[in-house]
Amino acid sequence: MKTILIIEDNLDVRENTAEILELANYKVLQAENGKQGVELAQQVKPDLIICDIMMPVLDGYGVIHLLSKSSETASIPFIFLTAKSERMDFRKGMEMGADDYISKPFDDIELLKAVESRIKKNEILKAEFSKNVDGLNKFFDEVKKNDDLKMLSADRRIKAFKKKESVFSEGNSPIYLYFLVKGKIKNYKSHEYGKELITTLYKEGDFLVTQHY
Repeated sequence: MKTILIIEDNLDVRENTAEILELANYKVLQAENGKQGVELAQQVKPDLIICDIMMPVLDGYGVIHLLSKSSETASIPFIFLTAKSERMDFRKGMEMGADDYISKPFDDIELLKAVESRIKKNEILKAEFSKNVDGLNKFFDEVKKNDDLKMLSADRRIKAFKKKESVFSEGNSPIYLYFLVKGKIKNYKSHEYGKELITTLYKEGDFLVTQHY
């Protein structure tokens, strides 16, 4: 059974949200302010956190900021539950690491879909896959089951590069994610006199983000 932490100062909203989730067979913990929520999250390490933005003691932005400081809580899926709808508020939350937003008032289906999607996505990202083609294909098979990650598996192609051929150059925008099946790729900077300083060496099983031209 997955555990969800609700951090919300409004008693009615908190209890109604908890009731919906409990009926869907989730274990639910409740916190009435941000400080209490951070303490619970650090103790229990829930599978997902639903947090209001505007709260006394410590607001939602403070909660996600504190949780992001610890490796034990930074990767917990985080959904903001808020009545605020201005784009600036959404952007600030996403920049701080929030995974999703649910605006009040919301319906049962909207809440459950968001929770299910974020938990499944996190399970895929945490799963271990072999660093070879079979492992990569298994990863993409899992990704296709999640709507938020489908685009990652779309339009996959195999590209072969010749020895010493450039894969990308500094200044280009990264638009491709490469998985290195065989060989090595070096990332380097050139000195004004032609000398090279290798900054990264990619090997088989590594991912790299590049733009191919």
